[in-house]
Amino acid sequence: MSQRKDIIIIGGGAAGFFAAINIAEQHPNLSVAILERGKEGLQKVKISGGGRCNVTHAEFIPSELVQNYPRGEKELLGPFHTFMTGDTIAWFEERGVALKIEEDGRMFPVSNTSQTIINCFLKETKRHNVKVLYNHSVKSIYQNNDDVLLSEVEAPQLNKQFKIETSQETFECNKVVIATGSNPKIWKLLAGLGHAIVPPVPSLFTFDIKDKRIKSIPGLVAKNVEVKVLGTDLVSEGPLLITHVGMSAPAILKLSAFGAVKLAKLNYNFKIAINFIQQDFKLCIDQLKAFKYQFAKKTVFGSAQFDLPKRLWKQLVLFADINETIRWADMNNEQVESLSKQLTEAVFKVIGKSTFKEEFVTAGGVDLKEVNFKTFESKLIPNMFFAGEVINVDAVTGGFNFQNAWTGAYIVSQSITK
Repeated sequence: MSQRKDIIIIGGGAAGFFAAINIAEQHPNLSVAILERGKEGLQKVKISGGGRCNVTHAEFIPSELVQNYPRGEKELLGPFHTFMTGDTIAWFEERGVALKIEEDGRMFPVSNTSQTIINCFLKETKRHNVKVLYNHSVKSIYQNNDDVLLSEVEAPQLNKQFKIETSQETFECNKVVIATGSNPKIWKLLAGLGHAIVPPVPSLFTFDIKDKRIKSIPGLVAKNVEVKVLGTDLVSEGPLLITHVGMSAPAILKLSAFGAVKLAKLNYNFKIAINFIQQDFKLCIDQLKAFKYQFAKKTVFGSAQFDLPKRLWKQLVLFADINETIRWADMNNEQVESLSKQLTEAVFKVIGKSTFKEEFVTAGGVDLKEVNFKTFESKLIPNMFFAGEVINVDAVTGGFNFQNAWTGAYIVSQSITK
């Protein structure tokens, strides 16, 4: 015998819980249930931000916010005018969760633990009588009244209801919200229902690099660099972190997000050029020649310039074939040009990628052309809605992926009974 609900949310992550809570709060007469395939939900919330949960980002202008989405920039502009960062802050504060802004704009709960967000969601689902069912892996979705797959229905029929079969039982509902994130099984199911799925590729990853210039300096941060992927139009700026396997931090993560598809096609083997000082090659040469007089008796190796970390400066100097004893006054033109090249056009070979912390993000999902962004409803299957990363939207690191989840889920809650 089937369980009967008005609304079924498939996926017990950030978007699923947020949609369920807001639907139940705005429409208390509706019965709402979340189906989660795991033994517990909100796992991405739990690990986000190193276990602190990077709830959103302190960017309050929609046209600026959308620039952090390699896929979805155009589509999210309208939704962000409906539910934005400020609305997210207010939503959590109204439920007793205060947020704080850090120097880089990321926002976390004041408690500094993701459990605060999880507890808030669990409390709200209980308060609004949302049924949360774990260990329910969805196997299929049918039309209730004739037991045929949706893909077999030749024309949309608004009055038809959904039948959802899980690993444990069967459910019937009027409307369904798909909030399963990057779930290949659900994408396959949706493709069977007629939706086009953009093939998923990794996004938001670090670069694996083996190079003697950085081998001995893991943990070092260059504050403001420019990174280009040679042979492409991909370029980014920002802090760069040397890791034990290569490079990370915003300058790299932005490239990985905006270049997700191109870098996948390159099989994650390519070269990058780094401008460590954000200066032109020739201008740098002029500056280095001035240093020859200004610091004539000092060694080049021991007197770091351009506000670069000393350890990085020393590695670049050595790679420019300038040994530890050479003084500024004794540098020849060839060495000046070589050092300028290392400072402004240093080339590194990327030989692979690594997941950024535990925050695995993919580009891909339901084709954006098949989603009505005024309601987040499927254009192909009436009464089926989407929220979160199940659609082909992803963002750079910093709380932006969660903001997409909150915005989409909230708009679904407003649209679902219209």
